[in-house]
Amino acid sequence: MRIAVSGAHRTGKTTLVEELRRALPTYESADEPYRQLEEEGHEFAEMPSLEDFELQLERSIDCVACGKQDQLFDRCPADILAYLVTHRDRDGFELEYWLPRARSAMQRLDLVVFVPVESPDRIVGATAREDRLRGRVDEELRGILLEDRWDFPVEVLEVGGTTRERADQVLARINGDGTSRIRRR
Repeated sequence: MRIAVSGAHRTGKTTLVEELRRALPTYESADEPYRQLEEEGHEFAEMPSLEDFELQLERSIDCVACGKQDQLFDRCPADILAYLVTHRDRDGFELEYWLPRARSAMQRLDLVVFVPVESPDRIVGATAREDRLRGRVDEELRGILLEDRWDFPVEVLEVGGTTRERADQVLARINGDGTSRIRRR
């Protein structure tokens, strides 16, 4: 299966990918586009620009499109789109240009695991500005993934709880006995 772990920043996505990687030793994992680009020398501002996010979206689309059969992705095109539509310069973003490419990449995924901002929030110490952005991105991702705003042809599983509980929910879904909130296509 090609599985992407999706959510706003600081929700435990990367930790969940690491836990799943240990539980699924035959799977490869792909870092999130931000980290891939950073490793290649791209320098991001504290708040990435619209162009920085478009570069991440391009990388995410390419990464998923070229992904292997048993692979875990830390983020997917839906994540980057959520950041783009909440960006302060969003009026300069051409959503209609990117949607067909994002939809095509999302179609290659077998499952998107949505890690929401939980209440009470498991992340402590975030700034008020960061909390507002996390909340807006989380809300957008709910619309994109759970409400299927843009008709992305992929199954979505919303997980919650500790990292182990989240991983168990994903593993139960993979094994066909999951009962968590799922939007099926």
